[in-house]
Amino acid sequence: MKVLLFFEGEKVISTSGIGRALKHQKQALTMAGIEYTLDPNDDFDILHINTVGPASAGVIAKAHREGKPVIYHAHSTEEDFRNSFVLSNQIAPLFKKHLVSLYSSADAIITPTPYSKSLLEGYGIDLPIYAVSNGIDLDRFSYNPEKVKAYYKYFSLNETDKVVLSVGLYFERKGLPDFIEVAKRLPQYKFIWFGYTPLISVPKNIRELVEDHPVNVIFPGYVKGAIIEGAYAGANAFFFPSYEETEGIVVLEALAASQQVIVRDIGVFDPWLKDQVNCYKGQSVDEFVDLIEGVVEKRLPSVCDEGKKTAQERSIASVGQQLKTIYETVLENYRPATM
Repeated sequence: MKVLLFFEGEKVISTSGIGRALKHQKQALTMAGIEYTLDPNDDFDILHINTVGPASAGVIAKAHREGKPVIYHAHSTEEDFRNSFVLSNQIAPLFKKHLVSLYSSADAIITPTPYSKSLLEGYGIDLPIYAVSNGIDLDRFSYNPEKVKAYYKYFSLNETDKVVLSVGLYFERKGLPDFIEVAKRLPQYKFIWFGYTPLISVPKNIRELVEDHPVNVIFPGYVKGAIIEGAYAGANAFFFPSYEETEGIVVLEALAASQQVIVRDIGVFDPWLKDQVNCYKGQSVDEFVDLIEGVVEKRLPSVCDEGKKTAQERSIASVGQQLKTIYETVLENYRPATM
């Protein structure tokens, strides 16, 4: 069995969650002993497509002409497209129609969580839909004192500094306005938001927040490697106030780093994140302020150990075995359309 992993615009998506999904899928298939290619001109047995750009429909059509089954990995929904780029809300209904058309052309769908599966079912898509986590590279986020030192040095931090971390694009959907407001109310802490989006592509209110932010907020942009991995382990809390996700790979990264995680109480985190068990959940700025203070000042019990267990359940190796089972099922049940 040989799988074509198709990701359109690899350079463009490399810094996003979908970009990390590509890395994880390559690792997962290797660990499961499944041969794969990234070249649509290669021979393959099954197409596993991940993106929804203009080239995607052509790759799908070619696979169908050749009598090969197609699995669509649904990373995107109308809900997580909203409140992102300029005009995203106006375009969202058209984007949904585009997604439904593409996703419906597959033979089966994979999506990261039961929540995103329920959204797709709500779109009226009548295909087998499997919920499989994007997975997490546990080794990458194991505690490494050298990485923590690199993080401290990069931001000129000392042992008395208390840091609240977040990671994401500059989107309103990611909860950036709430992150800034919480930082204003907790001037005794430093707040670091890793990630980058060209400011010309986001609405004015978000652009202004990034350009004119409180002095205790740091926007280092897109940073990879030891710095961000050290930050996950060395910060005092990971705060992710996103309003909508299909999974939230950065949350898995924080859990894998044994970090104290504070998230917004939204559907995507049910049932795998449990309040006061493996994370803390809030719904408002007031609640987030109280939770962050409680975590940073250690007035609230640590949920790090349970969070780590949650990440371990979503290891790359586990994802590989789940993908292998799905591939085998789809191949077994596939019946090419008659011309």
